[in-house]
Amino acid sequence: MRFLLLIILSGLFSSVSAQKVYHRKLKLMGSRFDIYVEHKDSISANKYIDTAIFEISRIEKIISSWDENSETSKINRNAGVKPVKVSKELFGLIERALIISKLTDGAFDISYASMDKIWKFDGSMKKFPSKEEISKSVEKVGYQNIIIDKAKQTVFLKKKGMKIGFGAIGKGFAADKAKALLISKNVPAGIINASGDMNTWGKQPDGKDWNVAITNPFNKNKAFALLPITNGAVVTSGNYEKYVIFDGKRYTHIIDPRTGYPASGIISATVFAKSAELADALATSIFVMGIEVGLNRINQLPNVECIIIDDEGNVYTSKNIQIKTENLKKS
Repeated sequence: MRFLLLIILSGLFSSVSAQKVYHRKLKLMGSRFDIYVEHKDSISANKYIDTAIFEISRIEKIISSWDENSETSKINRNAGVKPVKVSKELFGLIERALIISKLTDGAFDISYASMDKIWKFDGSMKKFPSKEEISKSVEKVGYQNIIIDKAKQTVFLKKKGMKIGFGAIGKGFAADKAKALLISKNVPAGIINASGDMNTWGKQPDGKDWNVAITNPFNKNKAFALLPITNGAVVTSGNYEKYVIFDGKRYTHIIDPRTGYPASGIISATVFAKSAELADALATSIFVMGIEVGLNRINQLPNVECIIIDDEGNVYTSKNIQIKTENLKKS
């Protein structure tokens, strides 16, 4: 589950500028999107919001695995059969996804879509699946079996029945593309918020940075940190509703694609990066990698930071974030 970050606006109007922030909320890619655009008049602002919506819808048509006419669906249909030539845009996304898979030792893997859904997080599960069931569920998962040919711009899934999906990276990618398009049209500032995958540029009309409040996962009505964000992205991946408990241990709905077992121990991961696509992928990966490995990987990456909250309410941060780290469960 992704929960929304709260955007704090210091003022819609500036005393030195006629600029104003215009906002539209709508459903795209099966999720809630909030698009904020800074401009001098509502007619122009709404035209630019429409431009962003068109761009996000265009990206969805390329990456959706539900649309049988999409490039992604064509790749999946030809798994184990033949390579598929794709657009430069989709090829680049898959290429970057494979880089993140290697960086995270497979904690992030777009071939997770091949996984058999044996875990239920709706309250209906009464027993822990067997080792055999879990092992079988990930037989067709493995980014190593995604073969790309840069010269021919083709993608090939080696195993029949393999699938790729962009649920853990697609909304971030769409937010990045919409942001880039609006910047190219000289929109001075704004925010694309894709259900918690948030990308910003510019500043508020009064010259102040955009501020993001990080929600306390144990009390959704309270924020425990307020942080500025300048021309970058922030993504929070959280799980405090979708989980199961066996033998007193809590398991999240985020599944380790390498083993088939649900992640445990973390309830929220927030990642700050230059792109929403990268932040999106890393926020999910941290759940699978765990606190120690997750922090270690983030600390090795330039211009990337994170905040992790474990299921006991303890707060952990990467080396360049300074916030109070008191126990949130007890506060």
